[in-house]
Amino acid sequence: MKKTVLFIHSAGPQGQGQGSSNLSSYLSKQLGDNYQFVSPEMPEPENPAYVSWKKQLEKELNKLTGEIILVGHSLGGSVLLKYLTEQSSNLVFSGLFIIASPFWGLDEKWQSKEFTLQPNFEHKLPGIPSLFLYHSADEDIVPFTHHKAYAEKLPQATARELEGKQHLFDQGLPILVQDIKGL
Repeated sequence: MKKTVLFIHSAGPQGQGQGSSNLSSYLSKQLGDNYQFVSPEMPEPENPAYVSWKKQLEKELNKLTGEIILVGHSLGGSVLLKYLTEQSSNLVFSGLFIIASPFWGLDEKWQSKEFTLQPNFEHKLPGIPSLFLYHSADEDIVPFTHHKAYAEKLPQATARELEGKQHLFDQGLPILVQDIKGL
């Protein structure tokens, strides 16, 4: 049975060549037919609200069975972490991959009560055997300090500190593909 990869995209426009679209296409192509790749369109990505994203995420998860790999890019990673630490699920998650995600509430620019994780969220994360964090050291959309904050709260995670300024990873993210295939 194929493993399912559920990819939750970033905020902002998601048309061809925008937002997470290039990264999603790259990942789907690189994983190939050995994986079922699911990349739903999340509601109003240019004006996202956690409640509507949560409902869409639940709808997508309810369609899935078997071993599931979760991948969240930027806001999508924040949403996955919030959902997993606030909701229960009977699904089997074999991996969680968080890419360039904001740590809401970390600093003045990144304030959003609806996306902020609960205190001690790290203790509420279900037992997912493989957790990876990816972030470019010099990116200028989500500061690298957010990656460091997640890495500190989630010491069990493999933290991938990437060179460069990538946030959208328009040319792909080979290490992500390698890590998913390594599960």
